[in-house]
Amino acid sequence: MIKQPYLAIASWTAILLAADGGLGRAAEPNDATQATQEANAAVLETLPFANQGDWEDARRGFMAKLPEAAITTDDGQPVWDLGKYAFLDDAEKAPSTANPSLWRQERLNNLAGLFRVTDRIYQVRGLDLSNVSFVVGETGYIVIDPLISAETARAAFSLVREQVGDRPIVAVIYSHCHVDHFGGVKGLITDEQVQSGKVQIIAPAGFMDHAVAEYVDAGNVMSRRASYMFGNLLPNGPRGQIGTGLGKTTSTGEVSLIAPTVHIEKTGHEMTVDGVRIVFQVTPGTEAPAEMNFYFPQMKALCMAENTTHTLHNLYTLRGAQVRDARAWARYIHEAIDLFGDEAEVVFAGHHWPCWGQERAVEYMKKQRDLYKYIHDQTLRLANHGHTMDEIAEMIELPESLRTEFYNRGYYGSVNHNVKAVYQRYLGWFDGNPAHLHPLPPTESSRKYVEYMGGAEAVLARARDSYAAGEYRWVAEVVNHVVFAEPENQAARDLQADALEQMGYQAESGPWRNFYLSGAKELRDGIEKVAVPSPASRDMVKALTLDMIFDFMAVRLNGPKAAGRKLTLNFQFTDTGQEYVLMLDRSVLNHTADRQAEDADATIIMTRETLNDVGAKKTTVLEATLRGDIKMTGRLTAFIEFYALLDNFDFWFPIVTP
Repeated sequence: MIKQPYLAIASWTAILLAADGGLGRAAEPNDATQATQEANAAVLETLPFANQGDWEDARRGFMAKLPEAAITTDDGQPVWDLGKYAFLDDAEKAPSTANPSLWRQERLNNLAGLFRVTDRIYQVRGLDLSNVSFVVGETGYIVIDPLISAETARAAFSLVREQVGDRPIVAVIYSHCHVDHFGGVKGLITDEQVQSGKVQIIAPAGFMDHAVAEYVDAGNVMSRRASYMFGNLLPNGPRGQIGTGLGKTTSTGEVSLIAPTVHIEKTGHEMTVDGVRIVFQVTPGTEAPAEMNFYFPQMKALCMAENTTHTLHNLYTLRGAQVRDARAWARYIHEAIDLFGDEAEVVFAGHHWPCWGQERAVEYMKKQRDLYKYIHDQTLRLANHGHTMDEIAEMIELPESLRTEFYNRGYYGSVNHNVKAVYQRYLGWFDGNPAHLHPLPPTESSRKYVEYMGGAEAVLARARDSYAAGEYRWVAEVVNHVVFAEPENQAARDLQADALEQMGYQAESGPWRNFYLSGAKELRDGIEKVAVPSPASRDMVKALTLDMIFDFMAVRLNGPKAAGRKLTLNFQFTDTGQEYVLMLDRSVLNHTADRQAEDADATIIMTRETLNDVGAKKTTVLEATLRGDIKMTGRLTAFIEFYALLDNFDFWFPIVTP
């Protein structure tokens, strides 16, 4: 069973789909070709694999192993099982079907358990995509970033209590607004503990808005693409999913959220929590729109959130998101060096392993800073020379002083797609060439390409020669036209899959590998519709503002279907006292807060709690109406007519076929 945490609050339209639905072929992956074997072997000559520094750091402070048994929900559904990656521990030498650099990274990510970072700071690694850290205060624990799922967070805390001491949790810090850094909070604490003041929750300003906003309007498409990015549909193994570069994969348990009680608004803000001094640095618009680093002077320990990790991160994430600001990212790392670099003796983060020693830590931060700054500045330099996005992505190579550091390698992001992100941020999708201003849509242009090239068989014959020559990028590009012109052409699908597969085997980036291999699997086997539990947890739905909910209704409105329709609906929420009016006219849905229309077609009366239950799929509109939890006045059919105009989004739309 697959659950996509990055779709945690995507929509009310997520559906439970039965298994099957593929082509019934279940084709086996291929071995690495000679060209791929040679490409991967060449990687061994370009990087300092003999350097054992990361291995020493990733093992340093080890205290205890993780529980051997897989973590499950109360009803036995699997949530997390690191044992699926045991094949990595058994093979120091990378197989021919994996880039040796990525294989090394994923073996390092397999070094899991409870670790002592420094005096009073402990970290659990390998229980989710991210890390959770525990700081020992005078009476209890301060928790940093409680993972994705309540179940994995609970297991981490159990390990800490067993090995370090059985103390209560007095505070939780969310370093930023991505779900792998807050979703497990209710595995550690309760709403009641926060409401009573027993536990503080500290987060950067704007956390709540950004924690849910990114995944609402584009949630369905973002999550479908995330199934490729994280390789959720792939088998684990040397010819399948071996990790994401940032961590192993995403846990699939209960995503929860408790709102912060303290919002950090400016750099230099200091707090003492349970006897522990904390100095904050706000870093908005870096790896997340709301993010912060923080320093513990007593322990000389700097938490860099996700602004420095042991990989080149994403300026654009392949699942889809707004492009991040590389210049701001570099600038905030620079500021962190100025603020804390003279004192910090250990730097740790929400992923990977710490970096110890003041000089080493500063060098690491400087090179991570320069990594993002180089990509930003050189992209704009070449753009100002008139080069296009795709040209620049092929032209830029990091200088040796940066690219030979393993922590600057593209295990999660890549230089290629980050260059394109910088270009897009400043110049958008259009490269200035008018021939690209209004091209034909893919299916139509593909048919013409295939016709111009002499038909599908001629294209495939030439493409097979190119495949034999190891020209996989070209094969993927040219055969894609045949696939889009003739989607049922299995010979084309198979050749396209073969090319993507070899590209995946060569990829240093975990998401690139997962995208290529997921595309190959879908081309061979079709779309396998596995069960997708409703992704809208009640906590996440509750965190949405009514404006967000009504904005998303406007996204769901089928404009052509609504042509000529005019409806006005009043909404009244009796527990919060909020009132809204929704106005459908000219195929557009608008809403206004704190207003009721006298001429409304209908008035819908309910509590916000009922709306949350509907959004979290605890009930339906019909069930709530029959129970009397939703009441309506006016023309009762108006509400039904309105809902009939809203689209439901199929999660399993095709990606590699039209």
